Amino acid sequence: MLFFFRLMGRLPLPPLHALGWLLGWLIWLLSPTYRQRWRDHTAQAGLAGRVRWASVGAAGQQMAELPRIWFGAPVPLRWDGAQHIEAALRQGQGLLFLTPHLGCFELTAQAYAQRFGVQPEGQSGGAVEADAHAPRPITVLYRPPRVAALHPVLQAARERPGMHSVPTDLSGVRQLLKALKQGQTVGLLPDQVPPAGMGVWAPFFGRRAYTMTLAARLAQVPGTQVLLIWGERRRWGRGYVLHVRPWIDVVGAPLAHEPQAAAAQINQAMQAVIGHCPAQYLWGYARYKG
Repeated sequence: MLFFFRLMGRLPLPPLHALGWLLGWLIWLLSPTYRQRWRDHTAQAGLAGRVRWASVGAAGQQMAELPRIWFGAPVPLRWDGAQHIEAALRQGQGLLFLTPHLGCFELTAQAYAQRFGVQPEGQSGGAVEADAHAPRPITVLYRPPRVAALHPVLQAARERPGMHSVPTDLSGVRQLLKALKQGQTVGLLPDQVPPAGMGVWAPFFGRRAYTMTLAARLAQVPGTQVLLIWGERRRWGRGYVLHVRPWIDVVGAPLAHEPQAAAAQINQAMQAVIGHCPAQYLWGYARYKG
């Protein structure tokens, strides 16, 4: 399986995205359960017309591009808002990235690790001031796949210079908290449905969704800066744009301390981010289970 992914990773983005578009429609046509969930979720969010139908093919592109993202040559990308990362890193404290299942969310942590998580070439490894040029690795949660054959694939993909993955259990949570307290960076998908007992019910596009409390716990680590990030896929395989926005610019208020209110704010933030390119959100994801 790993050999197959590495082989597919040699392909250019345009054919991968074309193949993914076909794959998305094939899954939509062959899976009544997935199709009904997509219909319910897009209707709940008020999606209509070309944007709604474009999300079918985009879901397949999200899968087909992974071999290239994980194992291929670097993809064309442009940063929009990298100055917010640099400003946060200069504070020398923890940095938390929040991103939904939107666009190429796998690229966000990888691109950060390449630019900010490793020692720049030509710079010595001696004493380095706490600034935007000091290497600051990123730690992300890793959920083992249900298919055992995919485990070595994901393990190889998510362990790279400047990027570490931790399991989705209590030990992983402790490592995320430790990373932030040590002034490092953490990445999280807060629209992922948490295990029973690790979330609260909060509105998401007008419907109650079981929402993790972990994102708020991490954001409330003293000194932690919160940034919203998403990887927008450009048309015709031309690469990606990584957008970065400060929490306060999107939500307009500090994060609440009470878990229920904080979860509602985080869902509000995810809705705002999704609104920038709704056709690229994974609307078939079982967001409302719990």
